[in-house]
Parts: sequence; structure tokens; C-alpha cells
Amino acid sequence: MRRREFLGIFGCAAAWPIALSAQPADRVRVVGILSIFGPDDPEAKARTTVFEETLQQLGWSVGRDLKIEIRAIGSDFDRARGYAAELVAHAPDVIFSIGTIPIASLQQATRTIPIVFMNVPDPVGAGVVQSMAHPGGNITGFSNFEYSMSGKWAELLKQIAPQATRALVLRDASSAGGIGQFAAVRSIAQTLGIELTPSDVRDTDEIERNVAAFARSGNGGALVTAAGTAAHRKLIIGLVNRYKLPAVYPYRYYTVDGGLISYGPNTLDPVRRAAGYVDRILKGEKPADMPVQAPTKYELVINLRTAKTLGLTIPRSLLSTADEVIE
Repeated sequence: MRRREFLGIFGCAAAWPIALSAQPADRVRVVGILSIFGPDDPEAKARTTVFEETLQQLGWSVGRDLKIEIRAIGSDFDRARGYAAELVAHAPDVIFSIGTIPIASLQQATRTIPIVFMNVPDPVGAGVVQSMAHPGGNITGFSNFEYSMSGKWAELLKQIAPQATRALVLRDASSAGGIGQFAAVRSIAQTLGIELTPSDVRDTDEIERNVAAFARSGNGGALVTAAGTAAHRKLIIGLVNRYKLPAVYPYRYYTVDGGLISYGPNTLDPVRRAAGYVDRILKGEKPADMPVQAPTKYELVINLRTAKTLGLTIPRSLLSTADEVIE
């Protein structure tokens, strides 16, 4: 399959001296991780593994000169603030934040401990950093979406289900990402003749009610954004498939879990790059001067098993451009 790579937005970081000599040689460094995924989520484990392996390749040894403290939020978003406070209490040298909800809680918990984030769609608009090239403050990291590309999900839905005139859009309505992605989807959906019905994802009962109610009428599909849906993805995928709704998802791991089709950035590449930023901070660089970077790899993944279950035929033109087809 062909892989398409898009150039991200890279700023030019100033060269900073490595200040290893200022640290005691035998001091164990502490790295905190605050993740939107639950502790038993395979995606969380995959990211932690890649993060640790990359740090080891950079010369760190977990358990010897590096200790990692992990807090996993999962579907209970209310735990984010408490877990952020717990991590800050450990006085880590740097914190790795995965998701928009964790970074918001960490901003409230500390303005001094260095933080490297990933999976934040609009860090400037959300007030996480001052600018992409010069973040300022104690935070830098890796964004996951330019809002404009979210419209691609509506285009894909129309390709796989030309009859669709309605779409349920699942997103966290309280987050900047949820608001921005919905606006981008709406601008494209209008030109395609698709009427959107927004659905919040903070409550599982609400998700179930909204999907069931939406599915009572015909010619519908679903667009699952990247805002707040990861922790509930198995519930969402199960409901959408049960009601025979063609759906487009934001990441490959949704499709691996049974979703129909996904389009979005590679999820492990920014973990490796984030580990590189953590390494540089541990060696003395400042997050204020390390540019926020955008995705460099986007993936189109199609699950033909799910397509068959839903009674859909995926156009050959779409299959030929996919990065991966699950058969």
C-alpha cells in the first residue's frame, strides 16, 4: 500500500548548551505521563512502550537513571485534575501529556515543570502555547490536527455512502478541539448536502441514547472526531456498527478495533518525537524555545471486514489510495 507523507510545520529551535554537568551524575531523573487513555487500553500500552524504547535509544535506562510515573485517566474525565496534581507532587523533571484534557489539567497544576504534549489540535487557540514557533512558558509539544483537514471525514463519508444526507458528529463539546473540528466538518458537509447532528461524548448513557435516536431515520452516517472519543471508542464503534451506520474515524486504532474507515495522523511517530523533546529537556533545553510541531504522516485505513458486515462496497478508487486495508 502507498503511504502519503505530509510535511508538518517546523520552527527553528535555537541551539542551547547541554547542561548535564549541572546535574549530579547519580541522580535518578523523573518523567511523569498523564494520558487520556485508560490503564488497560492497548493504545496506551503501545505509546508507553514506544516512548520508553525511544528514551532507551537516546541513552536513558528506565529503572536505573530514569523513573517514569504514569497516570491514566480513561473514560472518567473528572479524574484528570486529581491525577495532574499527583504527578506535580512527585516533582518530575518533565511531564509527557497525551490529549487535550490532560494538558488543560496540567496547566492548572503547574507553570514551572516542563511539559511536552501530544494530541492537542489547536495549542495556540486553546491557550496552551503563545505560538507554534515560539511556545513560551513551560510547555511545548506536537499538535495532531489542522482543523481544515477534518472536513476530509465528511468527504470520505460521502464516498463510502453516497446516499448519506445526515451525519451524527461525536465530539467533546467543551473542548477547543471539539468545537474547531465540528466547525471544519460543517463547512464541508454543507457543500455535500449532509445535515449534521452533534452529539457530546462525555457521558456513556448520552452516547447510547443519541446514536439510537439518530439511527431511527434513514440515510445516516457517523463522523467520530478526535475530540474526547478515544476513551469511549469501543462503545461508539459497537453502537455505530450495531445500527448499521457507515462511519469515519480519526485514527488507525479505531479501524483496528472494528471501525469502518479512518483518516488521520500516525499516532506513534509523535510519541517518538516527543521522547526526543523529553531527552533534550532532561539535558538542559527549555520548552519555551522548542517549536510546536504538526503531524508529518497521515494514514487512510479501511476495514473490509466491517464493510462486509455493514453491507457496503468500498470504491476501488478509495481502496487504491489506502495506506492499509484490513481484510
